Amino acid sequence: MIIAIVTVLVALGSFLIRPKEDIRWVKRLNLPRWLAIVEPVIPVIWTVIFTCGAISALLVWREDPGSLKTWLLMGYYLLVEIVTVAYIPVTLRLRSLAIGTVIGGLGGVLGLILAIAVFPISALAALLLVPYLLWSPVGTYATRELIDFNPESI
Repeated sequence: MIIAIVTVLVALGSFLIRPKEDIRWVKRLNLPRWLAIVEPVIPVIWTVIFTCGAISALLVWREDPGSLKTWLLMGYYLLVEIVTVAYIPVTLRLRSLAIGTVIGGLGGVLGLILAIAVFPISALAALLLVPYLLWSPVGTYATRELIDFNPESI
């Protein structure tokens, strides 16, 4: 239950940090045609990713609850989620697609390290991180491509 609550609170935290002028900036960005098609399903994709991540963390916790190793892994799950949700508010606040690209790439690398770390504990927990590992490069690529369409927003 605590894992689910922390996941939801961190994920919702990014929604609270969106000043109106930042939203106006992102709405003025030129989008590639393919991104405009995918954009409506992005909230569903992230809901699936965060749900899978929370279940993954729960499986790891159940293998050795309360041990130092498990607490460190829970901290790492939290770090990956914080970096992931930081993408939107940091990119919007700094109005920098380049920073967004770096944050997206960092999240992908951290997610891969997490999957490798939890695989020996629970193959299913690692498998549940695959949606994040697949989507993270897509999101990072999309942000990078936005730079080509909006070179003034580097």
